[in-house]
Amino acid sequence: MTTTLLLARHGQTVWHAENRYAGVSDIALTDTGRVQAEALGRWAAAHPVDAVWTSPLSRAIATAEPACRALRLTPRRETDLRECHFGVVEGRTLAEFAAEEPQRAAAFRADPVAHPFPGAEDPTAAADRGAAALRRIAAAHPEQRVLVVAHNTLLRLVLCRLLHIPLGEYRRVFPRLRNAALSELRVDEGGSAALVSLNVPCEPDAP
Repeated sequence: MTTTLLLARHGQTVWHAENRYAGVSDIALTDTGRVQAEALGRWAAAHPVDAVWTSPLSRAIATAEPACRALRLTPRRETDLRECHFGVVEGRTLAEFAAEEPQRAAAFRADPVAHPFPGAEDPTAAADRGAAALRRIAAAHPEQRVLVVAHNTLLRLVLCRLLHIPLGEYRRVFPRLRNAALSELRVDEGGSAALVSLNVPCEPDAP
């Protein structure tokens, strides 16, 4: 038995528009982010799913809301789908951090898992909790299609974990998950995963 997980990063927020790290901070969607959420809702109406799961952060919940409304589904929240905590760079840009801590910034760029930001969540632990969450969701919905709305860094780490890619390569292998774009992951009953598609816009002209 295989479960199809449609993974979506939440819509744009003010901090993401400015390229600032938004981890555990609860930052609202921009107008563009709300447009992206509505586009995801239209996609869901045309390609129905059996369930919707989200991170507990409001930007993920708001992104999933149009899809839930279109399909008359109640979203389910999974705490372990929350974004990583980025420590001292929460709310800041990498360029700002590099101006103050050039050696630490260089080490992060070289291997973001071996050299995370000071005070940040351990990326390995984040990958493990996120992968376990997706496996639980898949096990709860055998042979169904599930929309999962979560976060850029967490989902990239989880994809590496599930696809047996070294975690330290997540920024190189998956440079960015586009806001509200869809990545299709199939998970079998043993928890093994296969990536079918990556970063597919829910509408051809979606921002």
